[in-house]
Amino acid sequence: MASAKSMTDIAYDVISKKKRAIVFPKLWEEVSKIYGASNDKIAQFYSDLTLDSRFASLKDNKWDLIERRKFAESHVDLSEIELEDDEPEETEDEDDIIIDKDEY
Repeated sequence: MASAKSMTDIAYDVISKKKRAIVFPKLWEEVSKIYGASNDKIAQFYSDLTLDSRFASLKDNKWDLIERRKFAESHVDLSEIELEDDEPEETEDEDDIIIDKDEY
């Protein structure tokens, strides 16, 4: 029987009772028992957890409440990320010339 609370609300309750971060598989195990969810909901739960601003995703697949973390632990400095241009530069090469076979 599904709980009246959402899975992320249950996750918040579970993590709140812990003194430290919890690995995702253990969190899923506890949340799914309370919520009554089967493993086909694990991807949705992970997505919801990622999008919920109450949670901090940490290294080693651990999760904690963002309110218990320092800013630097839960935020990525985007100014240091280099973006690559996916489109190659166009150059004129003899190999690039397309010949219409109907011209000959």
